[in-house]
Amino acid sequence: MSELRAGSYQAPLVFCLNEHPLAELLSRALNAQQGEFSARQFPDGESYLRIHSTIENRACIVVADLSHPNTKYLPLLFLSETLRELGASQVGLVVPYLSYMRQDRRFVEGEAVTSRIFAKSLSQHADWLVTVDPHLHRYHSLDEIYSIPSRVVQGAPALANWLKTQSNLLLVGPDSESEQWVSEIAAFSQHPFVIGEKQRFGDRHVEVSLPNTNEYNDRTAVIIDDVISSGQTILECIKTLKSKGFETIQCLAVHGIFAEGSDQALLKSGLSQLATTNTIPHSSNAIDITPQLIETVISMLQSTDPDPTGKTT
Repeated sequence: MSELRAGSYQAPLVFCLNEHPLAELLSRALNAQQGEFSARQFPDGESYLRIHSTIENRACIVVADLSHPNTKYLPLLFLSETLRELGASQVGLVVPYLSYMRQDRRFVEGEAVTSRIFAKSLSQHADWLVTVDPHLHRYHSLDEIYSIPSRVVQGAPALANWLKTQSNLLLVGPDSESEQWVSEIAAFSQHPFVIGEKQRFGDRHVEVSLPNTNEYNDRTAVIIDDVISSGQTILECIKTLKSKGFETIQCLAVHGIFAEGSDQALLKSGLSQLATTNTIPHSSNAIDITPQLIETVISMLQSTDPDPTGKTT
C-alpha cells in the first residue's frame, strides 16, 4: 500500500453527511480523523451546517452517497464550499456511486443533458473526484464532462476476490455489455461463464435469453451486473435460468440502487443470495470496496498539494 508523504500535511479529515460504511473504513485505512460537524434543517426545509473541526491547511475528504441524489446534492455543495472557505488545503470527493450519468446525450429535442450539467456543477465545488464503475456509455472517460482530476476505481476485482472463495459456480452476464468484465472476473476467479442476450422493450419490459447451459446445470448460477436499479433485467435472467433447470441462483453486483423495493422482488423470485459491494449502503453489502479505493485516494491526496497561491495543481 502507498504511504502518505511525511510532512506534506496533517492526516486528512473525512466528512460524511449521510451515514456510509466507507467513511469509517477509509478513515481507518488512511489513519485519518473523522470530521466533526452539526447539520439540521430549518422548519422551511433549508439546510443548516456548522463545522466543528479545525480545517485550515488540512486535506479534507468528503464521502458522498449520491444514490437518489436530488435531496443530497445541495447539502453536499454547502459542505464542500464551507470546507474551502475555512481554509482546507484540498477538498476531495469520494463518490462510490456517481449519479446523473444516464442522460449523456439529447435523445429527443429539448431534453436536458443532465450528466453534463451535473458534472459542470460538481466540478466547481471540489478539487478531485474518485468513484467506482460509473456508467460510461457514450463517454470514454469522466474527463469529457468533469473539469477536475477524476479517477475511476474498478469494482470487478472486489467481486472476483469474493467469488474466488467459492466453488462449483457458473457466472452469468445478463447482456452483451457485461461480457468484457464478466469474462475478466471469470478468468481471475477460475469459474466458467455464459453471456445472455437482452432485448429491451421499455424501462420495465425486457427479455433475456441464454446459450445452452446443460453442462453446467449442477452448478450454482451467479448473475453478475454492475448496477441493479429496477431489477427487471435480473428478474428476467432468473426466470430464464430456472427454465433451464438451475435450482440455486445467486446475484452479485457492484452498485445496489434497488429502486422501488426491487431488492425484495429479487429475493422473492428465488435468489439464494443477493450480494453487493458497499458503494451504496444496503443490507446486501457483503463485499468491501475499501481495498480497491484506498490506493487511488492516497494517490489523489498526494498529487493535489496546494501551491503557494492557494490553488491546487
